[in-house]
This record gives sequence, C-alpha cells and structure tokens, in this order.
Amino acid sequence: MGAHNPVKVEAGDRNSYRPESHKRKENVMGSLLDKLVSRSLATPPPFLKNNVHYEVLMGSVAYGVSSDTSDMDVYGFCIPPKHIIFPHLNGEILGFGRNKERFEQYQQHHIKDKESRKEYDITIYNIVKYFSLCMENNPNMIDSLFVPRRCILHSTQIGEYVREHKKEFLHKGSWFKFKGYAYSQLHKMRTKRPEEDSRRYESVQEHGYDLKFAYHLVRLLNEIEQS
Repeated sequence: MGAHNPVKVEAGDRNSYRPESHKRKENVMGSLLDKLVSRSLATPPPFLKNNVHYEVLMGSVAYGVSSDTSDMDVYGFCIPPKHIIFPHLNGEILGFGRNKERFEQYQQHHIKDKESRKEYDITIYNIVKYFSLCMENNPNMIDSLFVPRRCILHSTQIGEYVREHKKEFLHKGSWFKFKGYAYSQLHKMRTKRPEEDSRRYESVQEHGYDLKFAYHLVRLLNEIEQS
C-alpha cells in the first residue's frame, strides 16, 4: 500500500509492454509527479511520493490535436495508505458521528515547468475512486486506459495489470455515457466561442464551428462504436 519498486511485467497479452529494458528505465526514473515534487513545482499529499502507479498523458496531446501552447493533461492513480481506503482502521465508523474528509484525488493546474517549457494539469486519483469512475464507464477514465503506449508516462506492475484488463470495465452502459459526452461536445461546438484574435477564433470564422469540439464529437462516437 505504500512505496513500490518497478517489477518485471510478464507479457500476458497484446497490451503488455514487451520491451522490458525500456520499461525498466521508465519506472526507475519515477513518475512525472515525483519529478515535479523534487523541484518544488507540485505540492501533493506526502503519501503520494513514490506512490503513483499509473500516469498518462490525456487531452489534446493524446488525441493528436494539440498545439504548441496546449497544456499537458496528466491523469493517473495511486494507492493511498490503508487507513484512507479502510477508514475503520483509523477508528472511523461510516455514518456515525462526523466523518473525516477522505482523499479521493489530487489536482493541481497550471504547473509551469520552465526547463521543458511545458505547463501541466495533473489529476491523480485514489485507486478506489479511479475504479469507481471506470466502472461507471466515465469516458475520460476509460480513455486513460486505452491511450497509446507513447502516452504512458509511468506505470508499475499494478498499473500494467489494470491496463491489461481494461476491457473488463466496459459494459452496455458505456453507450449512454459516451453519447452524453458527445452531445455535450456538440453543444459546445454550437454555442461556445473562443477569444478573438486566437487561432481557434480564426478557425471558427473559416469553418463556422470549432474544429476541436467537432473532433471530440466524432472521436467519442467512434470509440463507443468500437467498444
């Protein structure tokens, strides 16, 4: 439940990462969050240090529609200490008295890394919350498990195991979830207007709608057709 060491991942199916020498190098270097913490750029709870098990690039970078100014959206999950996952170990009885606030996720936006000239938006979930969202077929969480290998920043044996079993989260309810997200993109495409003098504003003037929202609309519907 605490710190972890990179362990060899057995090649169980086509989703496992077979070039192990590259895999070992990635894990030894640690997660992106750990690197940002070491440089005092991120301030997560202390237990998150060396405790991120899966960390991926999401958003426009993962979908191939990013620009030079795009933020780097990073999603992942950790395994908190036992007393956070099992509150009774800390003397808490759910529904009795005032319950303590429990860790569900760590978020930090606009983390500017001057060395790499990148800006990060990071969200690291408690593994229980992450699984809950995946079981609900939340499109963002499902996408985080299906990103291309190039988008994986850090993954331990636990992270690889979850990724290799990603299809077990899918169910018929995903159709309604993804369709709902797709319609929200359609609504944004019709109503949301970017700032004047921006590249997206020029694109809307040329095409009559925001191409980024249109892309995500098509992507979401295509993903659910394939699932």
